[in-house]
Amino acid sequence: MKSLFGDNRLANLLHLFHNTQTLSVTNMAAKLNVSDRTIRNDIKQLNQMLKGCALIDGTQGRYSLRVFDAEGFRAAAAELCEEDDFLNSPRNRMDYLFGKLMRSDLPVITDDLAYEMSIGRTTLMGDLKKLRSELEEYQLTIVGKTSKGLTLYGSETDIRRYVLDNCFDAIYSSYPMDEEIEELIEDFFTQKRLETVARKNFHRFAVLMLDRFLTGHYIGKMSERFYDLTARPEFGMVNALVDRIGESIQIPLPVEEKLFVLLPILGMRTPADVQGMRSIELDESVRPLLSKIVDRIRLELNLSIQLGDFTEEFLYHLMFMVNRLRFGIRLSNPMKEDLIEKYPLAYQVAGIAARVVEQERQIQVTPDEQAYLATYFGVLLTESQIRMEKRFCIAAVYTTGRITARLVETQLRRVIPHGAELTMLPVEQATEERLEDFDLVLTTVPLKEECSTPVIAINEIFNEQELRRKIDKARYLEQVDSPVLDGNWFVMAGILKKECFFVLDSAKSYEENLRTMVYALEERGFVDNGFLERLEQREEQSTMVFTGGVALPHTVQYATDRLTLAVGVLPKGIRSAEREVNVVFLLGLPEQLDEEDNLLIRIYDEIITIAQDSELRERIAAADNYQTLLQALYREAQ
Repeated sequence: MKSLFGDNRLANLLHLFHNTQTLSVTNMAAKLNVSDRTIRNDIKQLNQMLKGCALIDGTQGRYSLRVFDAEGFRAAAAELCEEDDFLNSPRNRMDYLFGKLMRSDLPVITDDLAYEMSIGRTTLMGDLKKLRSELEEYQLTIVGKTSKGLTLYGSETDIRRYVLDNCFDAIYSSYPMDEEIEELIEDFFTQKRLETVARKNFHRFAVLMLDRFLTGHYIGKMSERFYDLTARPEFGMVNALVDRIGESIQIPLPVEEKLFVLLPILGMRTPADVQGMRSIELDESVRPLLSKIVDRIRLELNLSIQLGDFTEEFLYHLMFMVNRLRFGIRLSNPMKEDLIEKYPLAYQVAGIAARVVEQERQIQVTPDEQAYLATYFGVLLTESQIRMEKRFCIAAVYTTGRITARLVETQLRRVIPHGAELTMLPVEQATEERLEDFDLVLTTVPLKEECSTPVIAINEIFNEQELRRKIDKARYLEQVDSPVLDGNWFVMAGILKKECFFVLDSAKSYEENLRTMVYALEERGFVDNGFLERLEQREEQSTMVFTGGVALPHTVQYATDRLTLAVGVLPKGIRSAEREVNVVFLLGLPEQLDEEDNLLIRIYDEIITIAQDSELRERIAAADNYQTLLQALYREAQ
């Protein structure tokens, strides 16, 4: 996490709750690079400092901020942040050092720096060491001897990149921008209907450009890919604006400086305002790029991504993202960790899209950019699930009096999914024939007749959260012969059959073990005899071995009209495609997915969750029989 308040960890911790309502201890520890125990101690200390105006409270490792006195909380938070004096923070000292070095035309003497900053020589040397390490990524170096002075070396472009990514606010928070220039920028963005975020980012680039140019630090000759941007219509708009800025300061600004401030326009976040988005011309080369992304997702996961009305916005996002990556504009994503945790499949799909972009455009997609892609895929996958959901009918069987039945119905209305149909059914009418009309039966009494429909027994007063979990699980198990409607989050545990579990041989290759699984499944009637050939052909096109010790071989099978899941475990692990494999999830997909698409999406989510949880994955890999696997595959739904 990039610190907003230097090394004031308590202020950083409090700030996390401004962006997210509920946080886990593990998530907070990861963001602040400390242990879970440190986080718990910090929360205790924060609660003491808040003195009752607010409370950070939680259960089972998840915490929320509750504010009881808004004014008192704001005062306490402000006091907490002010406790971190500027140069008491290593981060702020590093920013100060860089600012001095980048503005100086002569070597800077370390003794003078230490005196100016009121710190010891040892502290200064430690900060310089950290700064030098951080600058390596930007091809910048600090050269010189402490007695003769230090000089910053590197290209002007890289110096500006470092400032924008790391210390712009620290260096330029009080930069005296001329009011006339401020008005020119404001008018430009108002006329073009571009959003506040784009204006603020452009303002940062303009401030940095003017300061560096006016102090003699010219950006100089740029690579040819930058000059190609002069053909873009947006350059004409920015060119006119910068010319007016040049007239205001009575100094003409060269084309290189104009190209520099064009970058935040070409690499901005996709505007919510459609008209503002269309004021930037779409680069049509992203259309074939999007087609390749959709094709690759279909190839690797058998998922059909339907963009529909989302197509234009996604194309613009791709264009802006490619521009950001081509020209070194770094975009941080504060939701990255939450997206990975809550939308594992969307992040995996975004990883496939990122690989296509990297192969086609020869650029590296950052984890933050992948997380922004995951936001789009999260929306698309969720909307796809909603579109495919069939009518879901629930019967609630009762035998008690009318008012008790009304009480049960009132509770159930709060629990059942949106769009589901609920029918209250007296036990006398709950015949086998009648109950077959429903997808799920809830009952407060033992049924008198056998029922092929999944049944959940409830009391008149029941735990709503627990029942909601079971109903959610029932929606995925409509196509399963013997659904298990317990509190286990893993839907796959209700799909997997004993005959589809395999303890594999670590002495054999991944391919040999896979063939062992397929031959057994073919013999038992779960896949057809052409399944292995199709599986091997798909593997040749794209590896199905994930990071995280998991392999997910899958292709269409014609033996049944249902999704087939088999699990193979390797306690010692084997290598395949330069990756370790501990667990093999083999999927045989029905020829027509239709309603099974939702089940497939859920199974993918669960498999990716296992790949991300090393402790859970190790328990699964260590299973020596079907029963121990089911025990490992148990986790209470959240």
